[in-house]
Amino acid sequence: MKIGLCGTVSVGKSTLVKALSELPEFKDYKIATERSKYLRDLGVSLNDDSTIKGQFLFIAERASELFNDNIITDRTIIDVCAFTLSAKSIDWTDKTHLIKAASSLIPYYDYIFYIDPMGIDIEDNGVRTTDPIYREKIDIAIKALLEEYPPKRLINIFGSTEQRVEQVKLAIFS
Repeated sequence: MKIGLCGTVSVGKSTLVKALSELPEFKDYKIATERSKYLRDLGVSLNDDSTIKGQFLFIAERASELFNDNIITDRTIIDVCAFTLSAKSIDWTDKTHLIKAASSLIPYYDYIFYIDPMGIDIEDNGVRTTDPIYREKIDIAIKALLEEYPPKRLINIFGSTEQRVEQVKLAIFS
């Protein structure tokens, strides 16, 4: 089963993936979390702008995850497309071509869990942006993309990490 967590910056996607990885129900799953340091060391912007090359790299990472039979990832194709839409340095034509191509991978996810940012403070981890306006811009783009390219199963989750874990288990195992 391919499970993707989707949401704007600093909503706890990586934290939730780590919590799920500790459960016996997911012991046979590959866990994929953001590789910020690796990408930053390559010179790929992780904040409020990117290049077409950077976004292709992110798409390639997400696509490679979909080759696994059982995976839980803290990023999806939808996330990459939202950041692409918000990138100032990418031409509109390039944005639309990349998103059109990348969206063909969305049906490969069995579940996409959208994490609502409501009530979640932005955490400064020294890598990602802490700009609340940009955070909201990404969230709006994610929601629009989820509407335009609906996944097989989209589940909206919210609350504490513990509450989210229960919501994921309920959706998958009930």
